[in-house]
Amino acid sequence: MSTELTWYGHAAIGLKTGGFNILVDPFITDNPAATVNADQLKPDFILVSHGHGDHLGDTVSIAKRTGAMVISNHEICGWLAKQGVKTHSQHIGGGHKHPFGYLKFTLALHGSGLPDGSCGGNPVGFLITTNDGKKIYLAGDTGLFGDMRLIGEEGIDLAALPIGDNFTMDPFDALRAVKFLTPKHVIPIHYNTFELISQDADSWSSQVTKETGATVHVLKPGDKFSL
Repeated sequence: MSTELTWYGHAAIGLKTGGFNILVDPFITDNPAATVNADQLKPDFILVSHGHGDHLGDTVSIAKRTGAMVISNHEICGWLAKQGVKTHSQHIGGGHKHPFGYLKFTLALHGSGLPDGSCGGNPVGFLITTNDGKKIYLAGDTGLFGDMRLIGEEGIDLAALPIGDNFTMDPFDALRAVKFLTPKHVIPIHYNTFELISQDADSWSSQVTKETGATVHVLKPGDKFSL
């Protein structure tokens, strides 16, 4: 069984694994890098790492149209449930066996206010163990933190890490994150969507290749990677 990742630009990611479609942080409509329309996406599950508009994105409209279950923290799920969205809430350190695999929430150093000013709880990252045992770490918006070493002890097959700086890790800290996590494969995200987070991903890839054992995959929006 293979797992296919599609990068839609910014932090929006699609995962296909075990016959299920998962959409992560679906910032599509207002995403200048997106190569698809929100109404083209048909997920079974939507993962939302935090409440900021460039991650919550089209969650409500997609979930209502498709009936997808949204998985996020308790505060965001409560906010979404009031809008008629089907949800499953978790919190940092907690895991649950979903049909697509085991999902555990990890620490993320960031904010999480919702677009209307409501409390969005704590931001999170996602550690997914697929039904065939692959480990995928989606860091979400975060700064570098030492406990990435503990996440790395899980044996990470694929990590998606932000490199844009200003709001998240910069390329140097993202390189240090790769050293902490020791993933087999890594994909840079959350960069070049806007001028403020412009980065040279190819230069970062060369540095990661030089200093670590990870294989870097620099994707263009709409590109896919199969694990």
